[in-house]
Amino acid sequence: MSGKPELRGRAARLARLLPAGSGQAARTPFVLLVVLLLGGGLIGLLVLNSALSEGAFRLDDLQKDTKSLTDEEQALQRDVDAYSAPDALQRRARELGMVPGGDPAFLNPDGTVLGVPGSAARQSAARTPAAPPPEVLAPVPAGPSPDPAASTGSAAPPDAGRPSPGALATEAPSPSTEPSTTPGR
Repeated sequence: MSGKPELRGRAARLARLLPAGSGQAARTPFVLLVVLLLGGGLIGLLVLNSALSEGAFRLDDLQKDTKSLTDEEQALQRDVDAYSAPDALQRRARELGMVPGGDPAFLNPDGTVLGVPGSAARQSAARTPAAPPPEVLAPVPAGPSPDPAASTGSAAPPDAGRPSPGALATEAPSPSTEPSTTPGR
């Protein structure tokens, strides 16, 4: 007897269809193909995992940057809100020598004046700075006006409230005197 058992029937017919050569030679390319596919898949997974890790680190850095920039934006917005608060604006306006405006007057399209313009209010003695602003002798008229009420308030030139350079030396009030009241008030 030989080392191989004899096949009968259906098994014998199937055995005749297969080549009778060595089975080892046909398996080698298949095994190499499977090993290459598995190795390539493993390398691909490692590369993909590295890219995802790098993306996660970059995302973390960007989130930290976003948080710091958001904090900076909120701090700047708080500064803007503090500077634009009414009391802060009023304080800075006083530091610049500004005073609250008087009653406004409005011009109608037909040229008539609506309302009675009032002069700007004087600062009280308690709120005056260490060096009070100089007194103004008289406002310089803007020019001939058909309506005397229109020339008393808002029609004055921008520098009408400023004293002349000579008035600075002669008209500065002494600190012991009380501020004068404006006529008509």
